Amino acid sequence: MKCLTTVFLLCISITVFSQTNFQGKAVYQSKTTVDPNFGGKQLSEERKKQILKRMKNMLEKTHVLSFTRSKSVYKEEEKLETPGTRGGFRFGGFTGGGVLYKDIIKGDLLESTEVFGKKFLITENEEKPKWELGSETKQIGNYTCFKATLLKKTTAFDWRNMRRRNQKDENKKDENKKDTSNVKKVIDDVEIPKEILITAWYTPQIPVSNGPGNYWGLPGLILEVNEGRTTVLCTEITMNPSEKIEIKEPTKGKEITREEYNKVVKEKMEEMRERFRSRREGNNRGGRSFH
Repeated sequence: MKCLTTVFLLCISITVFSQTNFQGKAVYQSKTTVDPNFGGKQLSEERKKQILKRMKNMLEKTHVLSFTRSKSVYKEEEKLETPGTRGGFRFGGFTGGGVLYKDIIKGDLLESTEVFGKKFLITENEEKPKWELGSETKQIGNYTCFKATLLKKTTAFDWRNMRRRNQKDENKKDENKKDTSNVKKVIDDVEIPKEILITAWYTPQIPVSNGPGNYWGLPGLILEVNEGRTTVLCTEITMNPSEKIEIKEPTKGKEITREEYNKVVKEKMEEMRERFRSRREGNNRGGRSFH
């Protein structure tokens, strides 16, 4: 029965794919959850709620993927600020947004983004991701989707995958640590895993090897991605719209490779951390009294 279903879906895919004006748009909603105990006992529950409210625009986003057979543009959809979150919450100076262009035939990715007040044009050439295809299926809207998994390396500043350190390790560290000021930074409580397991759901009914963000390489459009604490779900698809879709490469920003970009961000974050440490130590010295 499963084989017949697969053959039927492939027949539909071939019919759609054979259309000369094959193109479409897919809307994705992404949501990132955070550890409800972030900050530990250092922050009150009321303060945590205030921070989460201000982080809402960063944790919940809407993107639109415009695609043809071989190319796509993935762009964040602009939205009005939620009352009470004016200015939003910026993590480490990031402003977010940007445009991601993909050429899945050549494996070229081109991302225009702004970070720390500077615009960059990140260029990279990726090999086809080594997905492990599964037989499990589920329905997403009107589409039958198949499961695929991928082991992905993380970067040292991937805040979405931050997690609290192992409590046993923390207790041992605290025992060996002599801190007369009895002050502990929140950032010391978190860590980022070196790699995470990505789960994707793709549909052969839309035969493009594409998907949200930098995910691609499956025999069908990816409709859902689960990456650590982040879930990206397709909520709307428009195939062959009456208005022709134009896929343009982004051109704004200083051209830089992904490796160079990661190095710049890492250095900036280390600078910010040092400034934070210096400010904190200055406040501690200023608050001491001498007899």
